[in-house]
Amino acid sequence: MNFLDRNEFNFAPSQAVTEALKNFDAGKLCFYTRIYDTGRKSIVSVYLSELYGVEESRVLLGYGGEDILKNAVHYYLTDACGNRTILIPQFSWWYYKSIADEVDGTTIQYPLHETETTFRYDIDEIVRTAGQVRPRILLLASPNNPTGNGLTPDELDRLLAALPKDIIVLTDEAYASFVTGDISYVSRLVDKYDNLIIVRTLSKFYGLPGLRMGFGFVGRGQEKFLRYSNKYLGYNRLSEDVALAALQSEEHYREVARVMNEGRRMYAEELGALPGFKVYDSVANFILIKYPIALKPALQEALAAEDCKIKFMNEPGIDTHLRITLGRAEQNRLVCDTIKRIAQAG
Repeated sequence: MNFLDRNEFNFAPSQAVTEALKNFDAGKLCFYTRIYDTGRKSIVSVYLSELYGVEESRVLLGYGGEDILKNAVHYYLTDACGNRTILIPQFSWWYYKSIADEVDGTTIQYPLHETETTFRYDIDEIVRTAGQVRPRILLLASPNNPTGNGLTPDELDRLLAALPKDIIVLTDEAYASFVTGDISYVSRLVDKYDNLIIVRTLSKFYGLPGLRMGFGFVGRGQEKFLRYSNKYLGYNRLSEDVALAALQSEEHYREVARVMNEGRRMYAEELGALPGFKVYDSVANFILIKYPIALKPALQEALAAEDCKIKFMNEPGIDTHLRITLGRAEQNRLVCDTIKRIAQAG
């Protein structure tokens, strides 16, 4: 089966990841990590601190990126200030609203605006909305799922500078490594803005969703949240070794991203030329496509016959769209040719 519906990884892990698993000393699992004795959380947080230039005490680790997002939303929507309102993007991951609902939060959406080739955030509009609503949390997804658009570091900086400082800005950057390998802005922004939390993961660019390892960075002055989110007895020691191997395999994963870019161009050129189709620019590991909704049953049947799963969107406003995870070259070609065949026949 070609699973191209949940933005998973259809490539091989790096050789270093494989070796980390093969060579792992199972005896480590008999003991808690001793790195807590030195005042640090994990060998992974130490490495991330050095890699991103953020002091280790402000590095977050979690059971996937969603664990950190959930901890942050639950913590800040139930803290002493009593404000349970969160702003989220209009077209975005259903999980954001779900975790707010778990603590009786009030979720308000701000719009994403469709352009000729993509969707975009309107920074001035977000600032105005935040000023009117005064949420406890403003959530940004960059790149956003499923629309594929993101914010540049300069845009994020401009937005943060214009917002009230009592609003926690929670930025989901699960797909950010596909945009660029430049991570220098992370330390610059979390050092500049105390109310910023940036969340990343090993699930997307590093292709390890089954590892369940997320990480993030917090502005200064959020010590209570850091204590709330930290694991007192440390982290999974097998996951730590595999995570380090992945983080140190940048070349391998950049090559995978290159193959994905080729698939992205193919979809844009070939499906974008079909009547009634629109392929949106994306800086993530998936692509969003608008298609003639009358073709949906035939597309579903044809793709199932080829053992291909893609995501047919059903959210209001994008229920005439489908999202395809960028896979291996032969998978991308199979899906593209199947869609073309149905479109040309219909």
